[in-house]
Amino acid sequence: MLPLPLAFIGGPLGIVAFSILFIVFVIAVLRLHAFFALILAATVVSLLTATGQTGEGRFVKAIESVMAEFGTTAGKLGFAIALAAVIGTSLMESGAADKIVRRMIAVLGEGRAALALCLTGFVLAAPVFADTVFMLMLPLARSLARRTGKDYILYVCAMGAGVVVTNGIVPPAPGPMFVADKLGITMGHAILTGIAFGLLPALAGLATARWINRRMQAPPRPLEGETAEALTAQAAKPESELPGFLPSIAPVVLPLILIAAAATLDAILKHANAATRASVPTAFVQVIQFLGNKNVALLLGALIALAVNARQKNIAWKNVGARLGKPIEMAGVMILIVSAGGAFGGMIQAAGIGDQVRTLAGDHPLNYVFLAWLVTIIIRGAQGSATVATIAGAGVMMSIAGTAGFGVHPLYIFLAIGFGSKGLLWMNDAGFWIVSRMSGLTQGEMLKSWSVVISLISVYGLVEVLIASTLWPQLPF
Repeated sequence: MLPLPLAFIGGPLGIVAFSILFIVFVIAVLRLHAFFALILAATVVSLLTATGQTGEGRFVKAIESVMAEFGTTAGKLGFAIALAAVIGTSLMESGAADKIVRRMIAVLGEGRAALALCLTGFVLAAPVFADTVFMLMLPLARSLARRTGKDYILYVCAMGAGVVVTNGIVPPAPGPMFVADKLGITMGHAILTGIAFGLLPALAGLATARWINRRMQAPPRPLEGETAEALTAQAAKPESELPGFLPSIAPVVLPLILIAAAATLDAILKHANAATRASVPTAFVQVIQFLGNKNVALLLGALIALAVNARQKNIAWKNVGARLGKPIEMAGVMILIVSAGGAFGGMIQAAGIGDQVRTLAGDHPLNYVFLAWLVTIIIRGAQGSATVATIAGAGVMMSIAGTAGFGVHPLYIFLAIGFGSKGLLWMNDAGFWIVSRMSGLTQGEMLKSWSVVISLISVYGLVEVLIASTLWPQLPF
């Protein structure tokens, strides 16, 4: 076996490899919070890169560059993440999320309850944090299994198939929103592409869950301190006490429609001739672009979600502000992690590993789609956090591509990173334990069902993206 090139050990590629190992070590071994792990890794990369430079104060500038990149990312994404948290929390508190699930099951029928859970998870996981969706939907899956007396594994895994796909590739989920920003992809294009490429892997995950369900069964066991009566009562709230379906789903659907409309209009005008562009009223374009801005669209969704919650709880508008504390606290942690990830990605880019990777590859062409998936899934499996894997994967790929680009549209890299962040799911993932404890499934049952379904979705997604990027390497927007 040939020794590693000396350039790898001391050059930019060695610095990046060391930084990734550093993140894995401090999270997996030292149990350091992801925020501190990423900000420290960014500092390490910046300082190591500065050692190869000259000039006074270069180490001070290295530290300041980390903080500058941190602030830039927070400024771009912080408000949108906070608004998504407000939408998600309001949907949960008002019963709107519960209403969406029940209506989906009612429309599709109890015989298609697994499909209903999958599609509902797919819809809710964009503005609602994944762990929160699990907490909402697992009691419903348990109630369905008790009523039918079968298919508990199927219901749990079907829910997960929908949730993890959207959480990985559809903004305004924080991970996809971060990657889209780093790759220079508009949020509208990311949403449309994520939905289009996410449905097939989610349904393939549902089919895999059905296959596993036929080969292993597990009853919905009462959790600690929970009785069968309490479990039944949990899902027995009359639907008449929940908000209407349209007000319930509007905070989710309206922002997505507005953002997608702005992206579609931009794409049409970009490829239209001068006469067509001139025929479209300027005021119309400005209104659509304004309403389709991610911050404006999510703000409208948040206002509707707060109004639904206030009406359901009989809260006066002057008291609605008090309901914002919880979602802002939830968002604050995610904003810190994402912003620290922005700093890490920025320092990785500044290290400049792209030329070195291409030199090592020689005449062998690099498949950047597969490389993006591979880098991300390795980081995911090593330390457990999908968010950290997403952020680190995006930083590495941006640095590798450099000015040369990826050879394919950046949306394919966006998708590959998102799917890669969901693979190799096992016991070092916090979501694994949340689902295990709230479902009553043992660790062995989780590994044989949940981990298999979610990890295979990562592979299904990769295959889909590889095929599409081969057939249509450059998209028309």
